[in-house]
Amino acid sequence: MRQGAGYSFKKLVEYDALRHRLWILGQRCHHGATGSVVAAAAFLVLVTDPAPIGKPYAGPRSVVALTAAGGALMMAHDWKDRSIWFERGRGSQL
Repeated sequence: MRQGAGYSFKKLVEYDALRHRLWILGQRCHHGATGSVVAAAAFLVLVTDPAPIGKPYAGPRSVVALTAAGGALMMAHDWKDRSIWFERGRGSQL
């Protein structure tokens, strides 16, 4: 498998302060990719957790719903880059 130019695992976490980009193990972290993982996890919690019946206060479910909404907002913010959210390595994201 061909690696991108300058691709290495020398650092666990790298931050490009000039371009405001975060890299973990050589993989760029996008708002959209992170948001999709957060929203999917929150959705799974909402689906698997039984809804409280007869209880007017559903605090923890509300927090999970807000977390799902936050993940959706992260995805919307980075929607223009959706084609490279999960691109392996540095690739075209230098």
